[in-house]
Amino acid sequence: MKLNDFRSYYEPLIQQELLDQISSLSIPDSLKESMNYSLQAGGKRIRPILLLAVMHELGHNHPDALKVAAAVEMIHTYSLIHDDLPSMDDDDLRRGMPTNHKVFGEAVAILAGDALVTYSFGLIARLENVSSDDKVQLIDLMSVSAGAEGMVGGQILDIEGEEKKLELKELEQVHRLKTGALLTFSILAGAILAQAKPETIMSLTRFGEHLGLAFQIQDDILDVTGTSEELGKTAGKDENSEKSTYPGILTLPRAKEKLDYHASEALAAIEGLDGEMALLKELTAMIVKRKN
Repeated sequence: MKLNDFRSYYEPLIQQELLDQISSLSIPDSLKESMNYSLQAGGKRIRPILLLAVMHELGHNHPDALKVAAAVEMIHTYSLIHDDLPSMDDDDLRRGMPTNHKVFGEAVAILAGDALVTYSFGLIARLENVSSDDKVQLIDLMSVSAGAEGMVGGQILDIEGEEKKLELKELEQVHRLKTGALLTFSILAGAILAQAKPETIMSLTRFGEHLGLAFQIQDDILDVTGTSEELGKTAGKDENSEKSTYPGILTLPRAKEKLDYHASEALAAIEGLDGEMALLKELTAMIVKRKN
């Protein structure tokens, strides 16, 4: 199956799963509206698509796969809501729409993000077709990837790195945690649900680590070369915030070389796996060539 066909099939299912999960909650209307506003704002759904693509490539279907995919997207969405707050990146635009706090106010936006991240763990805990051991493994890995040892830790390093000239290794560590950790979790969650062998999980871990860096380097490049209309968010934000970026440290041409290196390493990591891994290869190319 081609990636476009795969995405055309699964993205509406992911969207519906997210809607069904939040709509079923007996919670204040303002909180539900704020949660749904950001969940239903679109986006590339790269993380849930990666999870489902890994399962497809490993020849495995799972009745709870969409729920785990939804949990990952909830965590990603919570991080975006909080990133956009005045105390963080202070942005007014996300996915071409006003950011959550601009519509619902800062307090509701913060609580909507809190609700999404906490609900995501409960969603996995209540899976009916996953063994207790696998649920514990998923919850443990997700807590590491999204928390202080992963995404949140990367966000702290990112904030502390503002107005500083980071070394390349320091910048890579920021992005391994802030961006790469949750991307890698998405890949490994698909592998866990597919009952993948340990050696397959090791290869997919390396794939995820390099893919996460490639994703962030392209983000940095687009912040320099893209427009707000193309990106759906404020262009030039990194430079205005005096953040260290790959183009800023390496120059734009060398940042593109680094992007190609990590994309190549990601593909090399899955070269020895059974099957063609065509969807993962197409996803890598999409991440490298994307315009937003």
